[in-house]
Amino acid sequence: MNDKLNDQTKVRIEKVNSLKEQNINPYSNNFKPKNYTKDILNVFAEKTHEELEQVEDIFIVSGRILSKRDFGKSIFFNLQDRTGQLQGFVQKNHLGEEKHLLFKKYVDVGDIIGIVGILFKTKTGELTLKVNDFQILTKSLRPLPEKWHGLQDVEIRYRQRYLDLISNSEIKEKFLNRNKIIKFIKNYLDSRDFIEVETPILHSVAGGAAAKPFTTHHNALDMDLFLRIAPELYLKRLVVGGIERVYELGRTFRNEGVSTRHNPEFTMIEFYQSYATYEDLMVLIEEMISELCETMHGKKVIQFADKTIDFSTPWKRLNIYDSLAEIYGAELINNEKEILEKAKEHGIEHHNIKGKAITELFELEIGEKLTDPTFVYAFPTDVSPLARKNDLNPEITDRFELYINGWEIANAFSELNDPIDQKQRFETQIENKDKGEEEYHEMDSDYITALEYGMPPTAGAGIGIDRLVMLLTNSESIREVIFFPLLKS
Repeated sequence: MNDKLNDQTKVRIEKVNSLKEQNINPYSNNFKPKNYTKDILNVFAEKTHEELEQVEDIFIVSGRILSKRDFGKSIFFNLQDRTGQLQGFVQKNHLGEEKHLLFKKYVDVGDIIGIVGILFKTKTGELTLKVNDFQILTKSLRPLPEKWHGLQDVEIRYRQRYLDLISNSEIKEKFLNRNKIIKFIKNYLDSRDFIEVETPILHSVAGGAAAKPFTTHHNALDMDLFLRIAPELYLKRLVVGGIERVYELGRTFRNEGVSTRHNPEFTMIEFYQSYATYEDLMVLIEEMISELCETMHGKKVIQFADKTIDFSTPWKRLNIYDSLAEIYGAELINNEKEILEKAKEHGIEHHNIKGKAITELFELEIGEKLTDPTFVYAFPTDVSPLARKNDLNPEITDRFELYINGWEIANAFSELNDPIDQKQRFETQIENKDKGEEEYHEMDSDYITALEYGMPPTAGAGIGIDRLVMLLTNSESIREVIFFPLLKS
């Protein structure tokens, strides 16, 4: 331990040494639990004292002691395992003087122990395990946070998530729900013949999204690499290769700001379906997330902070140009000079890219105010370099974003599979990068080569898992749903 030892820690170290002198291993590994607290409570919690007296079962449980109340010859404690908590009871006359003294003197709050015992109910009606025998499995050297208030310091909670999980049961439940959400989405796609894959995290060319990458260097090959900002271009290479329904769920990295909705590394899922359009993916995502909401909550209308969000289908569809025209008028929206000036008035850095001015104005004026799930479509072509142009209007693409609670949750489009058009779009990106758009990237020549072999008509989508978990667990900060969020040293 690098930091200064406090008095309680010193006392606990002395106990460890004393136990070893008595040939008692304070870190033993030979105890096998056979029962879990949740199962015990489910079966026996409602039984009377008399009914419990007829139960002849011996229960073997292990877990961490969260509280200990010493009444001399009797000691009550709360034991927590991975399923829940159960009260334990140590009685000198029942356990024996030697074992009772060992428990009284050496077992502290925070220790992990194994217990063997029988069930009874206290005078207050609480189901309790009377200890016949016990074993110290792990002696903790540091005291836990104060038991009645739990761990309240947000900074400590995020930096020492292990303490947060021990102290705050609702946090553990939140992460268990995160796991359920991910399983639901994967099962949903699996049932529709999607294949889960893994693609590289180290990229030689950053691409697949407009974002700043993290850079690193491979010594043996003497080459600079980027942590992926999106798996998109590799997944579409697989579509070219004949894997017509494919998805990947994993970490993505963007060297950008930190906020309640942004963490430099985050989890997203991207999936691609051949012979589908962006409108097909609207239907798929709408159905999947509304069913997910009902699975998690038993209903499709939920509370998030002070808002009510209705996931009932069908979801609203909103055209970017039409909705902005209602605010500024169609004439201004169609006038490049005026729309650029309007964006500048709102402090938007657009580098004379009309599509960027339009989309950022939309987000500012409308997107941030969309509470219920809404598909926003008709994205400008110059900010959608990988999306297929609309057949009726080449200035927009067949692309949508899903907004919920004012947040972008998903981004999807019919994929651009014309290699000539794609190469021209990449070249335009390079020009825009020279104008100051740092989030645009170099040409991925191999991806162009892949398209030249032919990619079938395909639609693809990416969903931000962390934000979706935030919504479905009523978490107002992304740090609440990531085990170990990045924090300043």
